[in-house]
Amino acid sequence: MRLPPMIASLTRHKLTVLLMLLATAFTSAIITNIASMVAHRLALLNAPSGIDESSIVLIDSAWIKTAQFGSKSDRDFWPEYQADLHALRGAAGVKSAAVVNGMPFWGGGSSVGVGTTVDDVANAPVYASAFMGGPAAIGTLGLKFVQGRNFSRTDYVRGGHEKVAATIISRALAQRLFHTSHVVGRLIYTHAQKPMRVVGVVAHLMGTSPGLGAADNEYAMLWPVELGGNSVTFALRTAPAERAQVLKQAVALLGMRNPHRIFDDARTFTQMRAKYFRRYSSMVSLLLATGFGLLLVTAAGMAGLTSFWVQQRTRSIGIRRALGATRVDILRYTHLENLLIVTVGILLGCVLAYGLNLQLMKYYALQTLPPSYLVIGAIALWLMGQLAVLAPSLRAGAVPPAVATRSG
Repeated sequence: MRLPPMIASLTRHKLTVLLMLLATAFTSAIITNIASMVAHRLALLNAPSGIDESSIVLIDSAWIKTAQFGSKSDRDFWPEYQADLHALRGAAGVKSAAVVNGMPFWGGGSSVGVGTTVDDVANAPVYASAFMGGPAAIGTLGLKFVQGRNFSRTDYVRGGHEKVAATIISRALAQRLFHTSHVVGRLIYTHAQKPMRVVGVVAHLMGTSPGLGAADNEYAMLWPVELGGNSVTFALRTAPAERAQVLKQAVALLGMRNPHRIFDDARTFTQMRAKYFRRYSSMVSLLLATGFGLLLVTAAGMAGLTSFWVQQRTRSIGIRRALGATRVDILRYTHLENLLIVTVGILLGCVLAYGLNLQLMKYYALQTLPPSYLVIGAIALWLMGQLAVLAPSLRAGAVPPAVATRSG
C-alpha cells in the first residue's frame, strides 16, 4: 500500500483531516503535561520523611495563663515536661517519648539561613528547616544515621538555640553545603554567627513545608535543646496497631497531670502527613479524571469523524471491493490512514506540549517536560486512535462490492 495515493486521498477531505489533527495535537500536549504534573505530585506524596511514620503519634500541648502558673513568658516548663515524659514512658504501649518543636509536614515552623562561613550566611544563605528536641528525640522519631553520632548529654542546652554548639543535619543539606558526604566535624553558621559543629548526618529528614519539585525539601537540621516554652509537641513511639489507643491514653494522662494544659491537636504522624498532602491528593485525582476524560472525548471524536468519513466514501470503498480489495485490505487502509493522521498530530502536539510546559513553569513548580513523557503520550494516542477507528473500519470492510453499481 503506497503512501502518496493515501496522502492524495486525504487532501480531498481537508476539514475532516484538520479536525482530527487538531484534536490529536491538543490532546497530546495536554495529556503529556498532565502526566508530568501527576508524576511530580506522586513523587512528593511518596517521598520519605525520614521519620518512622507508622509508629509515631503526636500531641500538641500548650499552657494557659493562671495565677498558679504565672504568665506564659516567664516560666520554664522543662522540669514539667521531664515529669510528663517520665510518666508517658511508663504508660502501656509507649516505647519512647520526647518533646520537639516541629515535625516534617507541619506546614509551619522555623527556617534559618545557614552557610559554611559567616559571609555565606550574610550574602548567600541556604535556608533549612530547624527542629529542636530534647533527649531521646532522635531515637523516638526513628531517624537513620549515615555517619556520625547522636547528641551526647553534654550537647543539650536549655531554652533557646542561641547556645547550641552541635547539630545533626540531613544528607541533602550536607551535600548542598559541603558538596561531599564526609561532613562530620565541620562547622556551619547561622545568622547568630556562632558556629555549630556537625556531629551526625541522617539519611532523610523532610522539612516542615515541602513543596512540589522544590530542591530544598530535605534541607533540615536538628538542634539539641531542652525545650522550656509554654507550647511543645510530645512525640511518642509505639506499635503501629496501638497508635489510636496510645494516643487516647497519653492525652488523658497529660490532662490528669495538669488540668491547666490545653491540647491544640492530637494525631498520628500518618494523619498529619495525609492532611498536609490533601490538596495534592485532590489535585492528582482531578488531573487523572481530566486526562482520562479528554482521552475519551478525543477517542469518541475520532470514531465519529471516521464513521462520517466512511459514510462519505461508501461508494469508493465498494468500487475497491469490486476491483478485488478484501475486507482486510480495507481495514488495513483505514487504520494506516488513522495512524498517519495521528502521527502528524502527535508531532504538532510535541511542539505545543513544550510551549504549554514553559507557560506552566512560570506559575507552578514544574520541571522541564522530560522526552520520555512525549514517547509515552505518543504510544497512548496511537493505541487510542487504532481502537477508536476499529468499529468504523470494520463497517468499511463490510461494504459489499455491489455498492459500486449504485447511482448517487
